[in-house]
Amino acid sequence: MASKSPAEGGSRIPNFFRMSVAERIAALYERGLLSEADVRSLTTGGQTLRLSVADRMIENVLGVFGLPMGVALNFLINGRDYVVPLVVEEPSIVAGLSGAARLARLGGGYQASSTDPILIGQVQAVNIDDMAKAKATLLAAKEEILALANSLHPKMQARGGGAVDIEVFSYHAPEDGRDMLVLHLLVDTRDAMGANLVNTMCEGIASMVETLTGGKVFLRILSNLTDRAIARASVRIPVRNLEGKGFTGEEVRDGIILANDFATVDPYRAATHNKGIMNGVDAVAIATGNDWRAIEAAAHAYASRTGRYSALTRWTKNEAGDLAGEIEIPMKVGTVGGSLETNPSVRINHRLLGSPDAPELAAIMATVGLAQNFAALRALSTDGIQQNHMTLHARSVASSASVPEGMFDTVVEALIESGEIKVWKAQEIVKNLARKTAIPSSAERSSACGKVILLGEHAVVYGRPALALPIPLAVEAVVRRGGDGVNLVIPRWGLEQKVRSPSTQGVSGILAGVLESLGLADKPMTIEVIPHVPRAMGLGGSSALAVAIIRALDHAFDLGLNNRQINDLAFECEKVAHGTPSGIDNTIATYGVPLLFQRRNTENSEGAPNATFEELRIGEPVPLVIGMTGRESLTAKTVARVRRAWENHQARYEDIFDQIAALTRAGVDALRDGQFQELGELMNLCQGYLNALQLSTPELEELVHIAREQGALGAKLTGGGGGGSVIALCPDTQDAVAAAMEQAGYRTLQLTVG
Repeated sequence: MASKSPAEGGSRIPNFFRMSVAERIAALYERGLLSEADVRSLTTGGQTLRLSVADRMIENVLGVFGLPMGVALNFLINGRDYVVPLVVEEPSIVAGLSGAARLARLGGGYQASSTDPILIGQVQAVNIDDMAKAKATLLAAKEEILALANSLHPKMQARGGGAVDIEVFSYHAPEDGRDMLVLHLLVDTRDAMGANLVNTMCEGIASMVETLTGGKVFLRILSNLTDRAIARASVRIPVRNLEGKGFTGEEVRDGIILANDFATVDPYRAATHNKGIMNGVDAVAIATGNDWRAIEAAAHAYASRTGRYSALTRWTKNEAGDLAGEIEIPMKVGTVGGSLETNPSVRINHRLLGSPDAPELAAIMATVGLAQNFAALRALSTDGIQQNHMTLHARSVASSASVPEGMFDTVVEALIESGEIKVWKAQEIVKNLARKTAIPSSAERSSACGKVILLGEHAVVYGRPALALPIPLAVEAVVRRGGDGVNLVIPRWGLEQKVRSPSTQGVSGILAGVLESLGLADKPMTIEVIPHVPRAMGLGGSSALAVAIIRALDHAFDLGLNNRQINDLAFECEKVAHGTPSGIDNTIATYGVPLLFQRRNTENSEGAPNATFEELRIGEPVPLVIGMTGRESLTAKTVARVRRAWENHQARYEDIFDQIAALTRAGVDALRDGQFQELGELMNLCQGYLNALQLSTPELEELVHIAREQGALGAKLTGGGGGGSVIALCPDTQDAVAAAMEQAGYRTLQLTVG
């Protein structure tokens, strides 16, 4: 396998399965495993095979069929971390692989290798008078045969591959009654799957074979029994790491060995055993655009090579008493050509793997087969594989029942315990939990509003007005005094950590600074945060989080803070998070009313923005739909980019900000008078200016287009841009706009203000 440095952050991503799809994509992007283009494709569904492309791939196309695409984590192979892409619909495979890989890495991970990628082409000749002489003649002419074959694909030979050897066999046809001679052409196809290449070579040498043997060539085609392209993987799992679920490590080890022995001697068991191996192998093959049918055929034929169908894996106890496993399996795969060139999902998945060559990919796939086999045997030898299937079935049912994220795992466990894994039962459990979990009640929680900016974002940083509306209860927080140190818990983000120093990156560091400024750094407490809007979607989530926590601290420690003090503290948090914020997010998070906000480009002595804000009267309730791209809006990045452009061309950008300010002032009048047609037109014009500032993205533009097409009077990005969300003004069309956005793969939130 090629030696490459591991991706930053490795393949261990804690609580990955608890994250939203957008958060998973962001986590992989942060580790350098996905490019910005990959993120855009995944969040918008742009990686899906287009119908026009599918129509050129096969006949009689009607549509494109979808399957879930995920990743298995924790894989450490030959000292390198891998995030393994999988396309599969069967529950338990992804979780089983990630769990098996996590155990394996504790013992040093997997060792894997593969041979040269040799594919066999077969040329069948009949009507030969002297079989022995014909065989000898072909073998003597090997160099001429190889030269002719390679002349048909000179580029393959230049890449270090090409036809490398021949073999000759003779058989008696049981039905036809004639003898036949079969020439094997061994071809190193390098990174190509090579089926078409080998078939072409077989066709090309057919006439020479006829001339040399005096016979008639009949079939000339590749063989899918690729026993010259073998991949191997092995693993050692210390017995202490096998303990769990009421079983000792020795019991689990011996159970796995006994189960494998069963598959070694009994073909009926071996068929199911090997099918489990292929659950993992096929999922990677489909994800990487390889011919899973050919791989299946080779594997099962290889399992019968002794004349009796048997297991492809071997599990034993080594001298130290640890569990040792190994697999040997034919694995002829490709990393260039074919569907890799036509299917955008396949291209993303190869990049996720680090763009391996064919031998490296073969070794990875053998490792996945061994890992999947371990996961299945471990389940069978402990609490039974059905228990794992029940858990995943319960998760699927809970999802269908729209169980709130904060209750999800509890409902899954209750479903399994009840034995009634049904949607109605999940809904009943949710109702019971809602009654039981009223502590802390909403009254005991502190809350803050998120925001949407109707008009004026970015221009507000340069002293122009902005018109913003609140999103009620965007974030809630509660502080419980006591315990060991300061603990921050955000269950929906899978975050649980100690708060130690302001120098720490992220939420924890910002919170440490707040505690220091309030004189609470040495007070033991647990801070629990309940966010109701997604992170980094341009909805003021970071300010709402800061305000909710500060209010919860004020409540728990009786600090007597007023709104002005809370707002000032939250603004300091925003400066740490975003660099040069306008102050609008923290202000609306604190006061929670529609605002016309205007900042002067100076700060007062307390460090807060020297700003004015006017509470607005709304003439009619404002019906909105928020469409979320799933791609994070990095406000600090977009603000800095606009700042650099403004510094280089101040007069030009001041004119743009003046135009946005004029739209904002007109929007205030339209909002007060309930003139939605006018307000929508102003929003559309503002989107044009924001696009000119290079703040829009293809996903944002698609959402804007969907909203307007479905009857929204106006639609534009809201917040920092570069991702995040759009806001659409939708009198009488909220449901239609939201449904169309969701149909396109986006999340939505319906909101009526006033």
